[in-house]
Amino acid sequence: MEYNLRKEEKFCLFTPLEKNLNRAISADLKAEFVFLQNEGVKNLIIDLSQVEFIDSDGLSALLMARRNFTEQNGSFVITGDIQPNVTTMFKISKLSEVLNIIVAEEEAIEFVFMEELEREINSDAPSE
Repeated sequence: MEYNLRKEEKFCLFTPLEKNLNRAISADLKAEFVFLQNEGVKNLIIDLSQVEFIDSDGLSALLMARRNFTEQNGSFVITGDIQPNVTTMFKISKLSEVLNIIVAEEEAIEFVFMEELEREINSDAPSE
């Protein structure tokens, strides 16, 4: 599986270079997400601009990553100029209601920073 990776202090931007996120690569995709998390990546932004098709296995990989990152008190955001076929699959599966999808990369990064700030504020708040 080919992809680009941009690691920053507060987030990692993962860009699959595959046209299809399907059964053939879903296991590799899940493994990459687990590897990033094990390396200490807390906030993951996935740029799906290059993806033209996604099937249920690809959706499953994204859901697994979302669950894993959010359960570890992190953020999971999808960004990019998402192709119509992918958008349709998000709508049909109702994942567009569950996933944080922010088209503009800079806005996705700002979203992650805001969630990080909110988590910091909430962790500093005195408990009653």
